Amino acid sequence: QVQLVESGGGLVQPGGSLRLSCTASGFAFGGYAMSWYRQAPGQERELVALIGTTGTIKSYADAVKGRFTISRDNAKNTVYLQMTSLKPEDTAMYLCSFYMTPNRRWGQGTQVTVSS
Repeated sequence: QVQLVESGGGLVQPGGSLRLSCTASGFAFGGYAMSWYRQAPGQERELVALIGTTGTIKSYADAVKGRFTISRDNAKNTVYLQMTSLKPEDTAMYLCSFYMTPNRRWGQGTQVTVSS
């Protein structure tokens, strides 16, 4: 079955860095665009970054442009989110996702907390 497993979250000080990973299984990973979303308590889930099937096309939310980098390794069925210059407002549950008809699929998420 389709499975997305995120890892790499944790507690980091403001200005620090983290790299999130999402390993996929159960589908043809290389044929799907992949996304990272985040959701903070009491807030709506928001799209953070998107990457096309080959990694050439990338898109970022304005709030993370210049600080976050999305990448993928199709040989490893894994998508990454490198996060730098982290701010307290980046604190959220980060979820890996892709769309497979008829609905969007989600991982369980990994918590990122930015605090001193």
